[in-house]
Order: sequence, then structure tokens, then C-alpha cells
Amino acid sequence: MTPPRIDALQYANWSEKIFRQMRTGGVDAVHVTIAYHESFRETVLNIEAWNRWFERFPDLIFQGFTADDIELAQMTGRTAIFFGAQNPSCIEDDIGLVEVLHRLGLRFMQLTYNNQSLLAAGCYEAEDTGLTRMGREVVAEMNRVGMVVDMSHSGERSTLDAIAQSTRPIAITHANPASWHPARRNKSDRVLRALAESGGMLGFSVYPHHLRGGSDCSLNDFCQMVARTADLMGVGRIGIGTDLCQDQPDRVVDWMRTGRWTKARDYGEGSAENPGFPPMPDWFRDNRDFGQVAAGLRKAGLSADDVAAVMGGNWARFFADSFGPAQTRQKEAAQ
Repeated sequence: MTPPRIDALQYANWSEKIFRQMRTGGVDAVHVTIAYHESFRETVLNIEAWNRWFERFPDLIFQGFTADDIELAQMTGRTAIFFGAQNPSCIEDDIGLVEVLHRLGLRFMQLTYNNQSLLAAGCYEAEDTGLTRMGREVVAEMNRVGMVVDMSHSGERSTLDAIAQSTRPIAITHANPASWHPARRNKSDRVLRALAESGGMLGFSVYPHHLRGGSDCSLNDFCQMVARTADLMGVGRIGIGTDLCQDQPDRVVDWMRTGRWTKARDYGEGSAENPGFPPMPDWFRDNRDFGQVAAGLRKAGLSADDVAAVMGGNWARFFADSFGPAQTRQKEAAQ
């Protein structure tokens, strides 16, 4: 079987067109965002919407629960959809909802989305005091049930705390090195080294605000950055997490940045002059362009095996290690 192609983060305006583009691009699995600022009940409503898509397009997509579903997707010519939340709002202030949402299919949860949460500090806060008391408890619960701790939008200290606190490797599903482009959401070499040393994973983002040169970033520049990060972290610790927000209206980016926490408009990583979604780079418009990234990585000097690992093999291994209950729990159940 050919190596899988996996995208560790998308938040598209889902449609049959996009699902068919996934198939054209050979995308075997995608981590999709089902919550930003939604409450638990609102997150369940989003899962209901996905259930309708699974019913309507069973020949194109299905819900993924374990890493074995990646192989099932390849065997049946479909895309496995894995749920994730970009904010812990979906668990409200109830740690018990971690397990409930895991049973519903949630496999990733960010501890913050730019702002301070009940669990940790976001990358836009002036002060980052690290994981809170509840944050440490929630990380332990996520470790127990098999939900990945995602620190893509978190501050530096909080991210380092999560790496140290978690008994299982964490992920930064969609970000780039700050040494390449100093966006507030991109990560320092200190964080990337700690992430790699702990067995964690970084997914490279093609969202223009995270790219050097923005929408005009070249494929070669992006792929050379990936190659340099492979030298820093090890090629086994990196993958793709595009942060593709295809076909979304600009009002959605307001929801992402502003939610319910402010009455003012928050421009986040945009600007007052360009508050909406920026144009994607011409080498990655949608899921059909994953092949261009793979070809660019080869031109940047990565071997065929390393390209296969970055394009999905590494995420497949990480999913296999991360989505089940902790080994100690499994051993106890066997005794």
C-alpha cells in the first residue's frame, strides 16, 4: 500500500466539491475543526452536521476513530475525517466532558485559541503564566483517554508546560518556525526542539499569515523551510497541517478571532486594511495541490522516503500512538 497523505488541520466550508477535491488530491485523512468558541451543546450540533455529510457522501468520506481508519480510507478510496477542537470551550468547565467528546470522536483539542482559557495562555496574551491547575488536570485526562494535546495557538510558556506535563507526546498541528517568519502564532526553536525531544509532531501551515511573504511565498521557500526544520527536529517529527479555510466567507474569520469574548472586532493575525481571509499561495489553492508540495520537497533535497513521511507517514504513526487509551490503562484492564 502506498504511504498515506494526511493533513493535520483544515476548517473549510465543507461541500461535495471539497470532498471530491480531497479524493482528487489523494488525501487519505484530515483533522477537521469542529469547534472554535462553541459550547458543548453547540459542538454536538456540529457533529450532527458532520453525520449528515457522512450519510450523504459515504463514497467520499467517513468518520475516523483510530489510526486503522487511515488504511481503511486507502483501501476504499475515501477520506477519513478526524474531529478536533481549536479551543477548550467545548468542555466548558467540566473535565468529564473530555471523555464524552472523545467517545463522540474528538481526537485533538487545543488548550487555548489565542486568548487565556481556563487551561492555559494563548499567544496573543501579554503575559503567559503557563498551564493552570485545571489545565494540568485536563492534560492528564486527555492523556488517559487518548485525545491529543494541541498547542498551535498557545503562548510559549504554556506550550513548554504542556510538553513537560503531558505523559504522551503532544502536537502543534498547524504552525511554522518563528525563525523563518515571526508571526505571533509561529513557534520558537526552543519550543520546536522540546517538541521533537518529547516525541511530538509539528504540522506545517500554508495559511498566508504564517508564511514568509504571505500569499506571495514561493513553494521553494516553503519547502526549504521544511527541510531546515527537518534538520532541527528530525524528519520523523514533522508533517503537514495546512490550516486550509477553503470557501469560507470573511464573517467566519471574525468568528474565529472574536468569538463571544469581545464586542469589538479583533483583527488577530490580519489587519484593519485586510481583515478577511488572505488569498492562498498559487501553489496551494485546495486539496488537489498536495502533489505540488510533495514535488517541491523532493526538489528541496528530501529523499522519496522522507517526503512520504512528511506528507503523511509521520502523522499515521502519531495517530496510532495517540488515539487509544494510555498503555497503563490497557495493562490494568488486562490484569
